[in-house]
Amino acid sequence: MSKSLQAIRGMNDILPDQTPVWRYVEGKVSRLLDNYGYKQIRMPIVEFTELFKRSIGEVTDIVEKEMYTFEDRNGDSLTLRPEGTAACVRAVLEHGITGGGQVQKLWYIGPMFRHERPQKGRYRQFHQIGVEVFNLDGPDIDAELIVLTWRLWGELGIRDAVKLELNSLGTSEARARYRAALVQYLSSRLGELDEDSQRRLKSNPLRVLDTKNADTQAVLVDAPKLVDYLDEESRVHFEGLKARLDAAGIPYVINPKLVRGLDYYSKTVFEWVTDKLGAQGTVCAGGRYDGLVEQMGGKPTTGVGFAMGIERLILLVETLEQIPQELARQVDVYLCAFGEAAELAALALSERVRDQLPNLRLQINAGAGSFKSQFKKADKSGALYALILGDDELAQQVVGVKPLRGQGEQQTIAWDALAEHLATCVVQG
Repeated sequence: MSKSLQAIRGMNDILPDQTPVWRYVEGKVSRLLDNYGYKQIRMPIVEFTELFKRSIGEVTDIVEKEMYTFEDRNGDSLTLRPEGTAACVRAVLEHGITGGGQVQKLWYIGPMFRHERPQKGRYRQFHQIGVEVFNLDGPDIDAELIVLTWRLWGELGIRDAVKLELNSLGTSEARARYRAALVQYLSSRLGELDEDSQRRLKSNPLRVLDTKNADTQAVLVDAPKLVDYLDEESRVHFEGLKARLDAAGIPYVINPKLVRGLDYYSKTVFEWVTDKLGAQGTVCAGGRYDGLVEQMGGKPTTGVGFAMGIERLILLVETLEQIPQELARQVDVYLCAFGEAAELAALALSERVRDQLPNLRLQINAGAGSFKSQFKKADKSGALYALILGDDELAQQVVGVKPLRGQGEQQTIAWDALAEHLATCVVQG
């Protein structure tokens, strides 16, 4: 017997009973970003591998271990995008929309791909919402990104479950001075570091700071501190950011070990973390990347942004039981029609009602069936009301309106008054 077909490990189907929650969360985010003046951009899923090597860094875990890379028929090395910032920068450079200092406030949504060990809240195909801002260099735009995520947490009912962590990485020059001091210190205690940190010490030493190994963390207690190497420009920027967050009433903690996993960050870095999801604690993260556009061949252009994982965000909303009850109901009204003449009339009537109530979720029965079978489907749909249209109703140009969730007695409503009646009772229901 041949092996049954199934999805690739870590790449999951999102089934019909799950999609209402996805659409709810995505809708909240897209409306919020629209309200703050951000515009959507859509980039390809596949890019040239060189894009990610140049932007993320060849010695990062993502490039070394996690990317899905392959050669196409032309012999070009292509990669399924592991993150969105590099692709967004490539797009704005290619189309020249940040040239001449043009400010761009952009957002995107879609699947990303990393070959990691699948676990709850972390998958090989995962979905992100990302935001990128170009040609604004002050702490005010950093603060805006954090403020709008704070508003989103409030709208989703998860504000009490997340905590904001901040740090400043300084300019590339300041970071280079700090890196040299950190390497010198850690090299003198090399034998006390875990194997992974020893490897990172040679390739990406700042990543040693966020190790989860307790012994290495003990070594780091007396290590040089990044804050002592910050340049004056970065200090002023960071103080400006903190002042704005204080003015907005947004609580935060300074985490001096927060460095993020990508080479292109500078100055501000931040993470929204939670302790409600076990090990998968980061809900949203981002920061400044003022040198990335130039690094990728463009003119000096400041940049700042963030990304949030949709799977993890939905998991948190579900864990905290903040899913609106109405999402479980995908149909408001189910129209049952008995006999061919009634079916023809039902089609015309349902379209007339949709014209008048464009937001009403009205499902018309398909496949005919007995009175009992149609009512069974109406009940299974989750609808609040069943509409009944048979020969008797057809002759009188009325429709029966039967509550399915205990909202009262069945009523008979004229066709011309049906939309007005449903507008009232469905909202009340």
